[in-house]
Amino acid sequence: MVVLKKIKGSTLMETLVATILIVVIFLMSSMLMNSMFANTKGKNDKLVKQELMLLQYKVDHGTLQLPYYDELDSWEIEVYSKGNKVTFSAVHPEQESGIQIERKYE
Repeated sequence: MVVLKKIKGSTLMETLVATILIVVIFLMSSMLMNSMFANTKGKNDKLVKQELMLLQYKVDHGTLQLPYYDELDSWEIEVYSKGNKVTFSAVHPEQESGIQIERKYE
């Protein structure tokens, strides 16, 4: 007859503690990743830079009437001239960041 060996198992309390630890680690990592994605999205300014380049092209070819104001997603775009300088600026009010380009035209 085969003698069954007694396998040592974990108690209910050990299982609950391990489960809670796994859940806490998972929640902290998901919060960290969510924060990283939110910061990355807020600082992604490629679309705005592309729009500013398009506006520079339009000013170069005389197809943009100044002053020019627009919004792109949550960016506020402004193009204005002062003397022979044209200023292209884009401001993100939530992130408090911005892009400003000045060009001289003769």
